Amino acid sequence: MEDNRQQRLLERELYQIEQIRQLDSEELEIEEVENGHQSSDDDQIDERAFAGTSASGGYTFNTSLASMHSYLGEVEDTHNRLAFLDGGVILHVPLFYLEGVVLFPEATLPLRVIQPNFIAAVDRALRQVEAPYTIGVVRVFRDGDNGRIKFATTGTTAEIRQYRRLEDGSINVVTRGQQRFRLKRRWIELEGAPCGEIQIIEEDLPLRTPRDAFGKLTPLRNLSTANVSHSKLLDHDSDDSFESELSLTERRLHASAIKSSSHRNFFSESTSSDDESPVCEPQPLLHSRNNESIEDMSAKKYVSERPRRRAQREFRSVPGPRECPRAFWPYWVYRMHDSYCLAQRLSDMWKKIVGTPSMDALVRQPGLLSFHVASKIPVSESTRQELLEIDGISYRLRREIELLENFDQIKCRSCQTLIANRSDMLVMSTDGPLGAYVNPSGYVHEIMTLLKASGLALIGVPTEEYSWFPGYAWTVAYCATCEYQMGWLFTATNKKLKPRSFWGIRSSQVADDTH
Repeated sequence: MEDNRQQRLLERELYQIEQIRQLDSEELEIEEVENGHQSSDDDQIDERAFAGTSASGGYTFNTSLASMHSYLGEVEDTHNRLAFLDGGVILHVPLFYLEGVVLFPEATLPLRVIQPNFIAAVDRALRQVEAPYTIGVVRVFRDGDNGRIKFATTGTTAEIRQYRRLEDGSINVVTRGQQRFRLKRRWIELEGAPCGEIQIIEEDLPLRTPRDAFGKLTPLRNLSTANVSHSKLLDHDSDDSFESELSLTERRLHASAIKSSSHRNFFSESTSSDDESPVCEPQPLLHSRNNESIEDMSAKKYVSERPRRRAQREFRSVPGPRECPRAFWPYWVYRMHDSYCLAQRLSDMWKKIVGTPSMDALVRQPGLLSFHVASKIPVSESTRQELLEIDGISYRLRREIELLENFDQIKCRSCQTLIANRSDMLVMSTDGPLGAYVNPSGYVHEIMTLLKASGLALIGVPTEEYSWFPGYAWTVAYCATCEYQMGWLFTATNKKLKPRSFWGIRSSQVADDTH
């Protein structure tokens, strides 16, 4: 029985490798792809947080070892750092298409290049002038209906940071994601290197809540008496004001709202439950009891002079208006799209759910934070491809918050068997709870690490050869229900090494049940 299972598992693994090799021999015609719609240094991530968490959990494994990809052997630094390209730039670069992998800017991608066409692609990247040491990485997947290979139209450029050419002609490479791009078309060059025409995506700027920009302006309670012209209000603090970032049409609308507010001097409390300061809006005064405007009450012709004076007294009894931003919408509306507020919320949620790596150093860079979380969030590869294709920073941050809120269980994609819960996650690398690793056959796996797992069976004996986690031996694990390979069990070979064991689960085999 065990021999039969082992044989079936080996056949599945060979079949997966053969699927990738089919891409070598497949005749890829030039194909037009339908158009679709900054960085920091490595030391921006506070890696001290990993050591603190590991120590508190009693773990002795050095998590920085896994991110070094030492199993690739010695590699040489290229000493090349490509300057970031402007959005809209069109390039011709060698193309790497990988199954089960989604690369994000700033993420590390190790490669063991064995296939002749990809060796030719690396050679072309090393000698090209237009974008030296740069390749384009796109995800490939098989259509569920007919099994045909399909290419994602959004990918990421990767810069070759380290490489080593081995005696057998293969190349070990360590790359780092740079910038997103749209794949325009692809072809095979004469020497066999797959290439593509790509267009660099122009990343948007983080959205800001105008509250800070308005904080220095005259409060609405003084507008009726302040001897300040409307034009001067718009010009005040123009260097960093909210109005200076608006288009001409948006500025006119905002100016109209300010002008309307200056004549009426109305005040209403914010509807936000977590915003203590009131927010001013250009709307009629609301009665404090039934939220019915006094103008509407007048229209109904049943408000006498006495109730009117009582309403005015009640309004005056409300604490006096504070200096509030002169924005058209309530503050809580802006916070829904404010990139910095969302970044702080995502960082706090990550710290609570995942723990490490710490995201505090990236909160002030919402765009970089959104890519950083997307490259490490333990969800399926199709969901991560969805995150890569989102253009707006605030929308990507909101989607990641939603994913963390809904992320609770890890299930087998094939049979929906429950493998683990969110609480079983374990960070074994400075790259976070999910990272990319390459096996001796050149197949790249993105795995999430778990302390506990269920519904899995082991095959074969533990081996230390080519282990992604130094000091641990690996054993192939497959789903006990559908017998698809789910990943590996890693067991410590040193009695002093903790944790004693953990699981590595392939993200490509995880069910996509997030909403």
